[in-house]
Amino acid sequence: MTSFDTSPHLNAWRALLALAVVFVMLATTGWTAMRGHRGTTALQASLSAWDHGRLHKHRLPAPDAAPALLSRFFASLTAQDRSRLAHRYPLAVGNMNGAPVKLRYQANRIALRQARKVELRRMHDSRLTPAGQQDAGRRVNRYTALMAKGRQILAFDPGGTGRVAEVFGDLRRAERISVVVPGVDTDLFTFRRTHRPYSAPHGMAKSLYAAERTAAPGTRTAVIAWADYTAPSGLGVDAATAMRAEEGAVRLNRLLRGLPGTSPVSLFCHSYGSVVCGVAARGLPDRVSDVAVAASPGMRAAKVSHLRTSARVWAMRDATDWIQDVPYLELGGLGHGADPVSPAFGARVLSARSAKGHAGYFEPGTDSLTNFAGIGVGAYDSVRCAHDDDRCRADLSGTTTAGRA
Repeated sequence: MTSFDTSPHLNAWRALLALAVVFVMLATTGWTAMRGHRGTTALQASLSAWDHGRLHKHRLPAPDAAPALLSRFFASLTAQDRSRLAHRYPLAVGNMNGAPVKLRYQANRIALRQARKVELRRMHDSRLTPAGQQDAGRRVNRYTALMAKGRQILAFDPGGTGRVAEVFGDLRRAERISVVVPGVDTDLFTFRRTHRPYSAPHGMAKSLYAAERTAAPGTRTAVIAWADYTAPSGLGVDAATAMRAEEGAVRLNRLLRGLPGTSPVSLFCHSYGSVVCGVAARGLPDRVSDVAVAASPGMRAAKVSHLRTSARVWAMRDATDWIQDVPYLELGGLGHGADPVSPAFGARVLSARSAKGHAGYFEPGTDSLTNFAGIGVGAYDSVRCAHDDDRCRADLSGTTTAGRA
């Protein structure tokens, strides 16, 4: 072999080519095709109306102001004025980090009812194609389900394929908060599934909430199913780059900084969601105590220290998960960096026994779900490591917050 054949440049291009080939192969063997997004005109219109609105002749604060400022603003209002704003600007208030949680639930219920009326009219609009009327019908069904009694919708955007976030438990009184960050093909239509429910954000979060209550019955917990970013559609260019992750990371950190109280927060990031969490890492608020990734294609970092977070970093991968076949590198913007379960990365590696493939990490009865629940409630001594030497629990005991990775 010549010296040219082994040059770093040629090897880099070979690796890049291999990465592209793998993504193309996976895209044609199980991941869905790219799909378009409609503009978020309804949300933008509500935000614009808020931005130009007034209450008792006083201007309203900027809708994207710091959550702490918005929290103080809403605290200064009467209950009647808060309700008036929710009815006047439902999408703006329902998606406003810093607004009271219960007010966001109320506003999103109003927004869902309004969006449902729009789609009911579209269902019977003769100017639409049959496909357009069918899309309207699907949206009516989704909106109706989200409006069901007892559901707590923390964020809702009907634009494009839709975004949504839902809370399980009492977020205001929770002593521990968990946030589930899902991966590709996540939108309004895939947020909840009847078939394989634990592969969808709603099922993931609901399963984790139940497991946390079993793990620590005396601890008040809340879990957020956070599908409030525009995830990649299938395994195309978006999934191979950090573009969607960078947008999602901004939205994730805004959510975290707007959460009520001061309770510890844990992130549970699945597949491309771990890319989002990796990009968000350096901007995470101090109350985020743990970041746990499963089925990760990489976190846009070579090692844990490069994430620049004080949170403990955990990683797991089931032996049958196809994600292990994705090249763990980043070249020319393609790929997401080192393998989070590799020793060199430095994460605390957990057992994922019985997860069965790429989408089974939140299935009841799996080591992965049990480990997630232990982290979520702070019971670190209960987690099961991937290796027999218990290295993943080094410098940890009970529910202490010391010894972060």
